Parts: sequence; C-alpha cells; structure tokens
Amino acid sequence: MNRINKIKVISTFFLTILSFCAYSQSNVFKVTLDAGHGDHDFGAVYSGRIEKNIALAIVLKVGKILELNPNVNVIYTRKTDVFIDLVERANIANRANSNIFVSIHCNANKNTAADGTETYVMGLTKLASNLEAAKKENSVITLEKDYQRKYEGYDPNSPESMIGMTLMQEEYLDNSISLATYIEDNFEKLGKKLRQGGVKQAPFMVLHKAYMPRVLVETGFVSNPTEGNILNSEQGQDDIAKAIAEAILSYKREYFGSGAPEAPESRPIRDTSTPAKPKAAPVAAVKNAPKGTFFKVQLIASIKKTALEPKNFKGLKNVTMIFENNIYKYFYEETSDYEQAKKFLQEAKSKGYGAAFLTATKDGEKISIQDAIK
Repeated sequence: MNRINKIKVISTFFLTILSFCAYSQSNVFKVTLDAGHGDHDFGAVYSGRIEKNIALAIVLKVGKILELNPNVNVIYTRKTDVFIDLVERANIANRANSNIFVSIHCNANKNTAADGTETYVMGLTKLASNLEAAKKENSVITLEKDYQRKYEGYDPNSPESMIGMTLMQEEYLDNSISLATYIEDNFEKLGKKLRQGGVKQAPFMVLHKAYMPRVLVETGFVSNPTEGNILNSEQGQDDIAKAIAEAILSYKREYFGSGAPEAPESRPIRDTSTPAKPKAAPVAAVKNAPKGTFFKVQLIASIKKTALEPKNFKGLKNVTMIFENNIYKYFYEETSDYEQAKKFLQEAKSKGYGAAFLTATKDGEKISIQDAIK
C-alpha cells in the first residue's frame, strides 16, 4: 500500500471514530439518582436501621450498575453523607438536562407490620395514605434555612397546598408512570423478599421541582423488622439496586433505543420460582391507520387539551394528538424512516422539548422502537 493510500485509510479510520463518538454523545441517556435525606436529616430510624444510609447505599449500587453502560451518564445529588435542599436536588437534575430523575427512600409506619415497596409519580391526590407519605418526605424542608421564603405558598403539613403552586407534572406524567411501572414490576420479580406495593401518585416537593419524567421510590419499610433487615443488608440492597437499575435500562430501551450493548450485570432479573406473567394484550390498532411501520416524536402527555397550532408547540408544525387513558398525547411529524425520525427528535429537543422521545406503530398498533427498526 503506497503512502497516499495509507493516509486515506488512516483518515477514514479517525473520521469513523469521531463520527461514532459524536453519535454516542448525542445519544447519551442521563439519569439523576437522588439518595433521600443526609447529614443531620436521618430520615426514618428504627432499631439502628437508618434511612439516609440505606438510601445512599442503594443509590451508589444502582449507579455502579448503570455506569457499566457506555450510553448512560449518571448524575448524583449526593454521594456522601451531606444535606441537600429539596429544591437543589431537583435543580441538579434540571441543570444536567437529565432524561429521568429517580429519588430513593425508605418508608416507615407506626404500625410495624406495614410492608411493601411503593413507587410514586408526581400528582395531586385525596388518598390519605399517599398524602401522609408526601407529608413525611416533604417535612424535610423545615430543616432548610429560610424555607418559608423558598417555598412560599407551601405548607409542609398540608401537601394539598401544592395545588396553589405552578404544576408541571402533567407534561411528564405518562412517562413517569411508565418508569414507575418498570420499577414495581421488577420488585415483584424479587419474589417473597419484598412485597410489591404498586405505582401511586402524591405531591412530593422534590418531584414537583424536577422538570422531566421522575419518580420517588419507597424501597420498603425500615419500621418492619423483617423488611427493615433486608433493606439494611448488603444482599438486600444489591437485589433492590439491580431491580431499579434494570427498570431504568428497560425504560431507556423502550423510549430511547438500546445504544451500545449493555453489560451482563444489567440483564433482566428473572425469578424462576414463579411462572412468568403473560404479556398484556396489545393495544387495539387505530382505525383507518395506514399500513406499515411509522415513527413519531412524542412531545408531551398532558391532562389538558391544547389546540394543534404551531404557536402552542414552540413553532413546531404537523403536531397531532390522541386521547388515551384519560391523557392527551401530542406527537410531532410521522415517518417510516428511522434516521429521519431521529432528526425530527433532535429538532423537537432543540425547541425545548427535552423529554421528547420516539414512538413507533405498525399498522396503527404501538410497538417498541427495537421491533420497528427490525
């Protein structure tokens, strides 16, 4: 091979590497992990089981698993025993422009028989138990300096007072529920170790201030002697961390694609002691939908109906809407070309829709992005 050809080969090689790196950077999935409480805020404490320490241990284990994946960037609100204001925890995620925010806690109850996991999405509720959970976690703000000014209009003893504040949770509710469902489904796979408590809705201040799909995970009750000992054990924390990490990766695969191959440690958790649940029946196909596979960019999911005019969607045209599960979903463009769809997604993000993602349908029926690409 002569010198000129060698130079061409080397140049092509480096251009390929640079292109790959640029593609990888643009497809990095950002996850902010928040370990509840810290420093003088111990959280719930029962018989030596301390919430702030358990939450931090689980967060670090979740982060370690996620960091094995080259297309995942993990941001931590804290990695040591320090106190972080609730609003600052959310702002860390906001400044990083994270794709999701996951706040990890432990539950507690005067009734020491209470048990089970719970994963919350942001929302207003009249259910007493959910409000009590929010009240407990939101009370942390009273430990902050000048909290009356920072959280003007909010009474930590009355979570319902958040109704009077500006709410943005409806924009990300659909995605938050999806992420929470992945987490609770994985907890169920842990079998008898932890009882899966399901997805719930409550007005948590730390979720209210984070502008992206976000969840708050109550990993179990430290007040329950049996469950508390699991939470406080190395093996228990490993199991919980794997369940949460795999849920995050499942959410990423569903909405953002798989990217680079994931490490063996992050493969789905399988509980062989019980038979696998049958998959839910597929969503009915949209009537009169065109035949073929199509991609769309989902901009937002909202409880509000908005006129499909460019001025209502930051200048974006060709916005469509469907009403599903009592939520209005707004989509931008439609194409059968995956590469073109990714360009539409980047355009939506450049307009300010940071949580936008691709969806796919085949003959009007929703399918995963991976199946659509195949």
